[in-house]
Amino acid sequence: MLPVEVKIEDLIRLELVTADEAIGSHKKIAKRLQREGIVKSYRTSSGLFMLEQNEGRDCYFLDKKTRLCSVYEKRPGVCREFPKTIGPRPGFCPYIPQAPKRPLR
Repeated sequence: MLPVEVKIEDLIRLELVTADEAIGSHKKIAKRLQREGIVKSYRTSSGLFMLEQNEGRDCYFLDKKTRLCSVYEKRPGVCREFPKTIGPRPGFCPYIPQAPKRPLR
């Protein structure tokens, strides 16, 4: 699984950060979330926080038993957009049956 990078807005939606806290230093937020084991790193240049991964490189929010997202209703924007615009094959989802390709003539 790929590492998940989230924006400050996502952390607010996930209720990990308050809107008031988000006005302050993002570096301080990153350090707090690193201590809590939620965030692995923060890139000042992009403003993105990389979430920690569980064993097997699974997303921090992936339930180990059910293999379902444990925060689906509050999931980050990157997850909401996948596979529409993000990923190695934009628009492709392995769980949606694809129409067979017609041979070229």
